[in-house]
Amino acid sequence: MSRRDPAELGRRLDEILAEAERLIRPVPEAEMGDLRDTAFRIFRLGLAFVDGMDRGRLAGDARHERAPEDLRDGASVARYGALVRGRVGGWFEGAGPRELARIIDGLDGPRAGWELLEQVIDEAAGHLRLLQTALERSGRVS
Repeated sequence: MSRRDPAELGRRLDEILAEAERLIRPVPEAEMGDLRDTAFRIFRLGLAFVDGMDRGRLAGDARHERAPEDLRDGASVARYGALVRGRVGGWFEGAGPRELARIIDGLDGPRAGWELLEQVIDEAAGHLRLLQTALERSGRVS
C-alpha cells in the first residue's frame, strides 16, 4: 500500500462521498430500491473509518449495513451523506502521517491506518460505481 499524503487521501474520499451525495439526492422514494442501501454504505464506510481511527478499532461491518428506515428518499440519504462528509472532513483537518501510521483493530485483523483508509476508499469507490451503473440503467444518469 502506498503512503500518500493524508490530505490527498482525504480529498479522494471526500470526492467519492460528494459524488454519491449528488447522485442520490434527486431520487424519489418510489425509485430508491437497492439504491438506498448502496448510497448509505458509501457514507457508512467513511464514517466507520474515522470512528475506527478515533477508537483504535472498527466496530461492526459498514460494508453490509442497511440504511435506517427514516432515510426513505434520495434527499434524506444525501443529508446523511452531508453530515458524514462534515465529520470525515473534520477528522482529516487534524490528521497527519503519524495518525495514519497507527495500528487499528479491524475485521481483517490489525492494520495500519494507511491500509485501512486505502481499503475504505477502494470499497467506497466500488459502491459508487454500483450506484452510477444502477442510475444509468434507470435512465437517471447518462
